[in-house]
Amino acid sequence: MKWLLEFLYHLGAMVEMLVKTTMSLKEFKKALPYIVEQMDRIGIGSIPIVALTSSFVGMVAAVQTAYQLKEYVPADLIGAGIWKAISIEFAPVFTAVVLAGRVGAGIAAELGTMRVSEQIDALEVMAINPYRFLVLPRLFAMTLSMPLLTVMSMAISIFSALAISQFLFSMDVSSLIGGMKSFYSQMDFMGALIKATVFGITTGIVSAYFGFNTRGGAVGVGKSTTMAVMVSIFMILFFDYLLGVLLFG
Repeated sequence: MKWLLEFLYHLGAMVEMLVKTTMSLKEFKKALPYIVEQMDRIGIGSIPIVALTSSFVGMVAAVQTAYQLKEYVPADLIGAGIWKAISIEFAPVFTAVVLAGRVGAGIAAELGTMRVSEQIDALEVMAINPYRFLVLPRLFAMTLSMPLLTVMSMAISIFSALAISQFLFSMDVSSLIGGMKSFYSQMDFMGALIKATVFGITTGIVSAYFGFNTRGGAVGVGKSTTMAVMVSIFMILFFDYLLGVLLFG
């Protein structure tokens, strides 16, 4: 029962932080320079690692799909399977997990350090809204960057999947692409963007929450960073299942 009460307490506190951050949108113009700065750090800064991860995701998707099905189904169906797997699951989920590890940990550590060094308290004393100054730019940048990076991940994953299918399994790329076109559904693409947006909001608010509520000095910062990544990944997988049922079930 104790763990349930703690879970509900933290869940309610995260929702409260999200509401307060949303309310600070009325000061959007003041936050705009910081949003641009965070977009550079979160979005552009994550391109190399997302691109590298996506290339191997595409290769794995091609190898597993082609290895299992090459002898039993036509190439166009293999292409359709690769497209479905990458667009619906691999691209949004792996991108979110990478950003949770790279960016979410950074947000939690940065805000946690500011909390234990009393910089956040100083902002409140100076009547500066910490939700507008600290949380809004990071949450907004994360929410906007996640779908954009997911689209990039889709493109790189599909390209690497086609390349490995041709060079490793000598498959006809035109047949694979034809299968992707034949079984393309706009809902696949839109569903991936919806998932990515939810993952961005979730990762941003969870990371900010644990950083904001850090206690106990340097040890507390380490614990908050670890919890931020763990909870973010758990919530990503939870919402992946939930949205999968709602969108495609």
